[in-house]
Amino acid sequence: MSAALKLLDEVREDAGAARLAAAVRAGLPVSLVDEVVAEGLVSAAELDRLAVSRKTLAHRRGLGRLSPEQSDRLMRLLRVIAQARDTFGGMEKAARWLRRPTRVLDGAAPLDLLDTDLGAQRVGRVLGWIDHGIAA
Repeated sequence: MSAALKLLDEVREDAGAARLAAAVRAGLPVSLVDEVVAEGLVSAAELDRLAVSRKTLAHRRGLGRLSPEQSDRLMRLLRVIAQARDTFGGMEKAARWLRRPTRVLDGAAPLDLLDTDLGAQRVGRVLGWIDHGIAA
């Protein structure tokens, strides 16, 4: 299992929260970004728009780590992807839902709202509704 997929499992468990927070503060390894894209969790263009720009990523490759802020944005993205995967029972359905505009989010695709914490909270609430059988 790749580090990206393992992280998706860990991000949904409270047991590893302190360790993950410390890793974010220290800066996640740039290699994790490559795995996230290679696993198809997000495209390079989505990553560029939502977590870390390609230009910044190129600079960060030389340093080996993302900044804490970039790591936090990546973790936010992965947290919601993991929640969607759990809600829909797999990555394929989750990926479709994340990219499809939805009326409950004012016609926006859920993934497009993940560039801010407030947007991620909103998407998380909708996923909670779906998970509890409330029509969304």
